[in-house]
Amino acid sequence: MSIKENLNNIKSKLPEHVTLVAVSKTKPVSDLMEAYEAGQRIFGENKIQEMVEKHQDMPKDIEWHMIGHVQTNKVKYMAEFVSLIHGVDNYKLLKEINKQAKKHNRVIDCLLQLKIASEDSKFGMSFEEASEIIQSEKFSELKNINVVGVMGMATFTTDENQITNEFNRLKFAFDALKALQTQYCRLKTISMGMSGDFPLAIAAGSTMIRVGSSIFGSRNYTN
Repeated sequence: MSIKENLNNIKSKLPEHVTLVAVSKTKPVSDLMEAYEAGQRIFGENKIQEMVEKHQDMPKDIEWHMIGHVQTNKVKYMAEFVSLIHGVDNYKLLKEINKQAKKHNRVIDCLLQLKIASEDSKFGMSFEEASEIIQSEKFSELKNINVVGVMGMATFTTDENQITNEFNRLKFAFDALKALQTQYCRLKTISMGMSGDFPLAIAAGSTMIRVGSSIFGSRNYTN
């Protein structure tokens, strides 16, 4: 099937409250434009440099989401245009995003990445760390960021019970953090679920899914 057909097929299965992020990492601009012409406006990249280049080449009504692990020293390259940063896993990174957003007179939306998987390779903070951050005095001083939700990645496994339990853990954490929220932290987004597990994620309460290979086909890793 074409990218357009894949996209329409996935969108037809999504409830109205679930946002689709088309994960376009490693894909050429021509593929992204095919998705764009089919109506997709939200794209997710996991490398800042690649996202910067695509942003320069593509229409300016696109929302760019940074979904990969973020290095503090690279935030400045995307601060001018990024719409949502999914992988915020420590206070130091929040502080840097705030600093760079201020330079561009922007408020940048962020998601706190929580570690829900059993795999050591997955990044993320604990619920306790997230809770401590959003209740801290130093967090309330960051006026150029807006924490709008949480993000998590399930273990890469075929065990659907394990995946569901991990997604439920993120939903529980979201609800608990929401009870603590302040004027600088208004939680509405739960970003969980990818090509292989998004139906389970939606059943567990996801409001945003990140889908790549089911739209664009397998990745092109050349480096």
